[in-house]
Amino acid sequence: MDVKVLAVLALLAVAMDVPPSTAKPISLVESCWCRSTLNTVPQRSIRELKFLHTPNCPFQVIAKLKNNREVCINPETKWLQTYLKNAINKVKKSRRRAQ
Repeated sequence: MDVKVLAVLALLAVAMDVPPSTAKPISLVESCWCRSTLNTVPQRSIRELKFLHTPNCPFQVIAKLKNNREVCINPETKWLQTYLKNAINKVKKSRRRAQ
């Protein structure tokens, strides 16, 4: 029984000495969160918007609906483009006032 304990301790010591990897898991590298997007999502049903911009995926917009369902919205949707332009202008104005 002592030999088994020593073997386990030896394996743990070797495992702890292995340098950590800096590579990303394959699932994070090759897949994007949004695989398909919707063009028609009523604005009044959206509770929250999230924007994801990752190196291997296109710009992604995720809407959390009032029923807690999450859907991907096409970033080229006209109302979303208007929303983003207004949000950017608002940030620019607030930065000008802060200076």
